[in-house]
Amino acid sequence: MDGWRTAAACQEVDPDLFFPVGTGAPALAQEEKAKKVCRACPVREPCLREALDQPRPPSGVWGGLTEDERRSLVRRRRRRADHRS
Repeated sequence: MDGWRTAAACQEVDPDLFFPVGTGAPALAQEEKAKKVCRACPVREPCLREALDQPRPPSGVWGGLTEDERRSLVRRRRRRADHRS
């Protein structure tokens, strides 16, 4: 297990919070609650890096971003890298 995980703010929260089901208002509200925990987390960056380093994006909120937000971030980074080449 990664050392950063022991310092993660989510260790004190129900893990289900970070895995909203659906796309409706309740799921969006749950997503925002999870992101709020992440915003206060001292190891948000390593958590996000862990999610971004996976061959397939993990589900749920990691490092304060949803799966879709992380995919978008990866696409933007790739486009920037392609433009620099």
